[in-house]
Amino acid sequence: MIRDRLTKLRGKMAEKGIDFYMVPTSDFHGSEYVDDFFKVREYFSGFTGSNGTLVVGCDMAGLWTDGRYFIQAEKELEGTGITLFRMLEEGVPDIPDFLKQNMKKGQTLGFDGRTVSCRDGKYLEKKLEGLDIRFSYEEDVAGELWQERPSLPKHEVMILPEEISGQSMEVKLSAVRNRIKAAGANYLMLSKLDDLMWLMNIRGSDVACNPVALSYGFITPEELYFFIQLEEVTDDFREYAVRNHIVIKDYKEVAEFLDGYDYEGKVLIDEGNINYALYKVLSERADCARASNPTEALKAIKNKTELSRMEEVYLEDSAVLIKFIYWLKKNVGKEKITEISAAEYLDRLRRKIDGFIDLSFPTISAYKENAAMMHYEALPESTKEIKAEGMLLVDSGGQYLGGTTDVTRTIVLGEISPEEKKHFTKVAVGMLQLSDARFLYGCTGRNLDILARQPLWDIGIDYKCGTGHGIGYILNVHEGPQSIRWRFAPGMKEAVIEEGMVISNEPGVYIEGSHGIRTENVIVANKGEKNANGQFMYFDTLTFVPIDMEAIDTAYMQPIDVERLNRYHAEVYRRTEKYLTEEERAWLKEATEPIEIQR
Repeated sequence: MIRDRLTKLRGKMAEKGIDFYMVPTSDFHGSEYVDDFFKVREYFSGFTGSNGTLVVGCDMAGLWTDGRYFIQAEKELEGTGITLFRMLEEGVPDIPDFLKQNMKKGQTLGFDGRTVSCRDGKYLEKKLEGLDIRFSYEEDVAGELWQERPSLPKHEVMILPEEISGQSMEVKLSAVRNRIKAAGANYLMLSKLDDLMWLMNIRGSDVACNPVALSYGFITPEELYFFIQLEEVTDDFREYAVRNHIVIKDYKEVAEFLDGYDYEGKVLIDEGNINYALYKVLSERADCARASNPTEALKAIKNKTELSRMEEVYLEDSAVLIKFIYWLKKNVGKEKITEISAAEYLDRLRRKIDGFIDLSFPTISAYKENAAMMHYEALPESTKEIKAEGMLLVDSGGQYLGGTTDVTRTIVLGEISPEEKKHFTKVAVGMLQLSDARFLYGCTGRNLDILARQPLWDIGIDYKCGTGHGIGYILNVHEGPQSIRWRFAPGMKEAVIEEGMVISNEPGVYIEGSHGIRTENVIVANKGEKNANGQFMYFDTLTFVPIDMEAIDTAYMQPIDVERLNRYHAEVYRRTEKYLTEEERAWLKEATEPIEIQR
């Protein structure tokens, strides 16, 4: 089936005079997760991961993806004729280098310019300079071949009251305009969906698990032009728009509007968060100032209302996971439980929490060797039955009116190997070590990453992803600019850790064909002591779920590691016991009992 689709695509490429065609995983806004309408790459490759780019030539096809998906992609690409390119691995060219090596002078590269960022498009231009390559970016050549393609999603927008947002749109917009002016510009072109939702104090439902509406914003000194599918606009929102100087325009008219606008000054653009097609329109009509969206940095620092509500919802969410772990351990081996049915049980528990909106991403439930695939998805035809042996990795979260959650636990269900205990313990030690960090203001995630990774590096193991990402507030579960990682690929932003930034902390071990382990808490940065040496920072923890003591081997721990684990477990019980039944409390009490090093 995939081979037939690629044959049809190559035929259309020949008609259009296109020699190579590129299909990224993206909507028109650079979103990480996309609606089914935008899953063109998945349609033509069969690869279902959330990150990857397909490149098709007349006699080749390649799929580039990152380390989270190597194992999954290898399986899903089998028999398609598509070659897997493992991004950032030694000897593996990136897409621009591959195209430079394989395209001939005067050939044509095609892609839908709405699904490629300005930054990536400009990098391709620079990399292919000298080859006289023509870019064909104004047509969705691949998408037009997709029979029975889903339609664009359309859902009504919701307005967040200030008691939930913590800050009015007026205050936020004023801060954004000040930053636009400081950047030497008069206008801001805003395409990033979660930034727009945050700025306007609205939410949508156009992307599963991400409460965003497909839209664009163009900010002038007086107005905010808001491009949205008109079917999504309610009467309440029209009134809200009038009060906040929002001019509602049709989603499809954005390029025409930008082409016809009378500019009096520079337009601020974030080259990583505006698509190439819109950039080409803007750059031909106006001078562009280039900087990160000011909304991104402002959004990342949570206000007091946001943090207070997140603390509350993380406790309830943690209690739900405790209930799930208790149920799973009590019933495994006594009734049939599969990866899917376990995930469904947890999802049902989450839906009972007041203010539940949606999951923050599809629950990952991965048993034994499947957990070695970082973003594994259990399918009905291949879901594994969970037995009273080995470990189950569950990565999950929810969207609530009180915040967005993300938590991972690896749960022991029976006998596991000494190696698995060693790996599990090292992961726990790294997670707790980062949680306990004290650092000077000015540090970025690059400075802190070693705290989580060092216990694993000590035994020659690494995980091929970052250690932590920003967490949204009733928004995307992954947000920037903050992250914790030791390596920043081209285009990645490196941000100072600021007070109020919420970040995940999730080291792991992934052994192909054997097991996967991840322990993830969410932490929030705070200011500590300030003295002659500078402003010190520390993290508070939002997640309170026990770490499975059945997999802890104190032979791989120092006294400080044990003290951290005991201190964390004492807080887990203290903070969550009120949400549990008597039986669940009794189990949790035992699961969080202090331990000592056994020599």
